[in-house]
Amino acid sequence: MYVLKLGSVSVRYSSEYASTNTNLLLTKDTKVIIQGFTGKQGTFHAQQAIEYGTNIVGGVSPKKAGKEHLGKPVFGTVKEAMAATGATATAIYVPQGGSAQAVLEAIEAEMPLIVCITEGIPQHDMVRVKHALLRQNKSRLLGPNCPGIICPPANCKIGIMPASIHKPGCIGGRNAKPVVSFIAGLTAPPGRRMGHAGAIISGGKGGAMDKIKALEKANVLVSRSPAKMGSILFKEMKRLQIV
Repeated sequence: MYVLKLGSVSVRYSSEYASTNTNLLLTKDTKVIIQGFTGKQGTFHAQQAIEYGTNIVGGVSPKKAGKEHLGKPVFGTVKEAMAATGATATAIYVPQGGSAQAVLEAIEAEMPLIVCITEGIPQHDMVRVKHALLRQNKSRLLGPNCPGIICPPANCKIGIMPASIHKPGCIGGRNAKPVVSFIAGLTAPPGRRMGHAGAIISGGKGGAMDKIKALEKANVLVSRSPAKMGSILFKEMKRLQIV
């Protein structure tokens, strides 16, 4: 059992959520839906993901359910989308006012991987989300306010990062509201993690040295100065024979 303190209130929860770390693994078979599919941001980034090779199988937009968008079916709910497509991941491009509810809907549907890109979600909304997350073991949340996640070997991109700058051996950065632990993200499945910048490691518990230690413990290359990041990354990419 763990204890989460929210102001003067202490909440006990099980560690089952940690078992969802394996949901961060992306493959060529990962089926992705988009929540906020027909909106401006959802449309733009879904198109980018499709062009990259991501297996986008549909999206959710309640007012346009039953139609097609970008050649993919539009559903009214996440549960309907999962039942029809077998989706195992969702990207959320819903505006701040509805983002937390979109995450909660995906959790209720037991979506394995939920990537919430939206920034500016009220913190009290995210407290409700974390309350739900810590009481289940089916869904893993990445975000909110994050660039997403990308796996170059699988040509799978869920998020807003430009695909061209990522090569095999690199994992895209992740960021989160303070209520969602940053350090928890470092327990993701094994792999070489590179190039976390200062802004990316904001949020979560602990100070700068705590985060540096957590990164190094997770086998992440850490540059103590932004000026050295380029040379460190270049050296590691040469070691991996990427360049």
